[in-house]
Amino acid sequence: MSDTKPASSPPALAGQLARVWANLPGWGSLAAVNHGTIGLRFMVTGMVFFLIGGVLAMILRTQLALPEQDIISAGAYSQLFTMHGSVMMFLFAIPVLEGLAIYLIPKMIGARDLVFPRISAFGYYCYLFGGIIIITSLLLGIAPDSGWFMYTPLSSSEFAPGPGSDFWLLGITFVEISAMAAGIELTVSILCSRAKGMTLSKMPLFCWYILVMALMIVFGFPPLILASILLELERAAGMPFFTVAAGGDPLLWQHLFWLFGHPEVYIIFLPAAGIVSTLIPVFSGRPMVGYRWIVIAIILTGFISFGLWVHHMFTVGIPQLAQAFFSVASMLVAIPTAIQVFAWLATLWRGKVVFRLPMLWISGFLVIFVCGGLTGVMLALVPFNWQVHDTHFVVAHMHYVLVGGMFFPLIAGFYYWLPLVSGRMPSEDIGRWGFWFTFIGFNLTFLLMHLTGLLGMPRRVYTYEAGLGWDGLNLLSSIGGFVMAIGVALVLLDLLLHFWFGRRASANPWQADTLEWALDMPPAQYNFASLATVSSRQPLWDDPELARRIASGQEGLASASSGYRETYGTSAVSAQREKILQLPGNSWWPLYSAMVLAVVCISLLGRWYGVALLACVAAIGLLLRWSWENGGHPAAAPLKPDNEHELPLESRTIDGPGRWGMIVTLLANGALYMSLLFGWFYLWTAAPQWSAPDDGPVPLWLLLLCGLPASIALWLFHRLCQRLAEGDANQLQRQLWWCSGAGLLHLLLLLLLFIMAPLDYTGSAHDATLMVIMLYLLGHAGLVVVLTALQALRVARGYVSVSLPYEPQVVKPLWFYYLAVYWLSVALFFMLPLGWSQL
Repeated sequence: MSDTKPASSPPALAGQLARVWANLPGWGSLAAVNHGTIGLRFMVTGMVFFLIGGVLAMILRTQLALPEQDIISAGAYSQLFTMHGSVMMFLFAIPVLEGLAIYLIPKMIGARDLVFPRISAFGYYCYLFGGIIIITSLLLGIAPDSGWFMYTPLSSSEFAPGPGSDFWLLGITFVEISAMAAGIELTVSILCSRAKGMTLSKMPLFCWYILVMALMIVFGFPPLILASILLELERAAGMPFFTVAAGGDPLLWQHLFWLFGHPEVYIIFLPAAGIVSTLIPVFSGRPMVGYRWIVIAIILTGFISFGLWVHHMFTVGIPQLAQAFFSVASMLVAIPTAIQVFAWLATLWRGKVVFRLPMLWISGFLVIFVCGGLTGVMLALVPFNWQVHDTHFVVAHMHYVLVGGMFFPLIAGFYYWLPLVSGRMPSEDIGRWGFWFTFIGFNLTFLLMHLTGLLGMPRRVYTYEAGLGWDGLNLLSSIGGFVMAIGVALVLLDLLLHFWFGRRASANPWQADTLEWALDMPPAQYNFASLATVSSRQPLWDDPELARRIASGQEGLASASSGYRETYGTSAVSAQREKILQLPGNSWWPLYSAMVLAVVCISLLGRWYGVALLACVAAIGLLLRWSWENGGHPAAAPLKPDNEHELPLESRTIDGPGRWGMIVTLLANGALYMSLLFGWFYLWTAAPQWSAPDDGPVPLWLLLLCGLPASIALWLFHRLCQRLAEGDANQLQRQLWWCSGAGLLHLLLLLLLFIMAPLDYTGSAHDATLMVIMLYLLGHAGLVVVLTALQALRVARGYVSVSLPYEPQVVKPLWFYYLAVYWLSVALFFMLPLGWSQL
């Protein structure tokens, strides 16, 4: 471990890299796509939303401080309650952690940027505009008031006729696009751009946590996106997915919401636990105990978390066998969590702990999170869950797990990585005062809420009578809330002041072991002057000269003479260098696309459907124009043969992050489809008034005929991709046009079937679901046709050829996915119900 400052990069190399990687000046910075800039924007915006959510919480606690108060009305309380939960869950917790990951992951894995920089920028703007839409409803006094979980029928048109629910549904869906973008981006970047030698078994634990979190986002967020779309369709178009009289079921919303909601708890927890697993070895002065066990625990946590959603629904009347199963599963998830806690404690026990400021916040986390975990095991027991369901006990448990499990490690991480961002050290004195105010205030607030919950105080009540035994406890809880607010204010004050008054940090001030501390402080936009080769899990501890070699340009890719932003592409498991990734630079496409999508959302809120349709067409056009500048396009890679790199460019290969990105995106798409399939079978088997016609809406022979040209198109496309990979581009453009033509014929036949189908989509949940699946198929059929036609145009421009075979390989998985979904839909949505009705 060395505290000497790394050698500066050679001036010529540093200047060359800076010119290529620099953000545009002034307003041009809105076009920035660099991961450092985007990550910081996520975190700063998330903290602004955190302050808004904190103010709402203080108003709620003021209202509950004394009995029979009327500071705010019941309706206003319901709006504030809904918005507090929505802001903290959707606009603060996940985006801030995503921002931290976006900022840190390339630095930790030894890369210069994430592999899809424009996707990160697009995700940020979707997050920003979606958050503004949601907050605007509060400013206009028309915020949703059905709770942050938006249970139907409370959030349906009958009981929530105003636009509040629509603001939530459209705004949250817009924000979810951002989360999905980050999930795909982080997954592919970790798998495809790690430093040479950083095998999966040598990857920093924080990267493992983020990888599992990102994959959980990919699979966990689509159920909520689907639920939001279905509820908005019910509210706007009268499609009765959650209306019992028409064959729907309000419990379907709860199932879809908690299919997302419980994994979300661990999506929030895992990055925070990653911070803990990063900081404890540093402040203990020794490697983490049980690295492999922790990795196994992380993966198990991700898997098990998807099987727990029904423990939020123990009181809705589900069968006892299901209650027993989900009760056991809820207790089982404590095992991988306990593995991590014991590994942390063992590392602290065997090390020489230095209680610097970040470690103080980690200690607070360990105390609070263990307490929250114990109450979680209590809630997993069905009889106890029945007793305290919908009381302040559940609210207290949730805050112990989420605030204790996320906020305390987050602040520890902020203090730990702050010198990297600013080059200055935080104030130990102000930071400690902030910790103790926060820790004491937090426990005073939420520990007592366990007691009010056990005494029977329901959540969501805006006032209560005196003499119920809740008075003194609520007053102390409210005092604790304001004490905690003082602590948070001190922390934020410290974070701000240190940029001006903090003392200069020495190189690697914490004597850490991971690659980000080999950078200058603050780091350059390109991160590393040269890209390292690593050989251990603690590269800076085991190779003290590594930082100097990186800075002096003695490692790989120490040049920017091509004029493109470059980093290495490596194999997913062994991290061997395979290609050069030429990443896009500053771009306005993410901002323009997000702005037009915001217009779509605002138009839908105003019921201006003509404007929404035009904006939707414009958004599709912008996204397609954006996609044009990829692969072999001159803005993305040189068309002429490359002779200056030791490895092939990604555009000259048949595999790379683009193909991985398509596959991960299709996994998310598949999760959305499976959620729809789950909803179909749930309504079929559980909805009390479900009914289906004896005959299908369209003849099966037409469905089979419709699928024939699409199957031919897939065969043609797969064959031409094989030939292109083998170096044969004979009649490539003509073959692509033939594929497009076959796909277009399939699209027209499918559209004809859709028009012919006599679907009563406003009177029957059965027909409404069939309409959604047909719209889903039409959208995807149109997409594959357009993308295939674009490939034909790119061949004409010289962007796809024998020497540039990459892009058709990216489109091919979409063809396979669509055909699989089409035939599965024919079998399960159209053939199976008919066969079942004849039994």
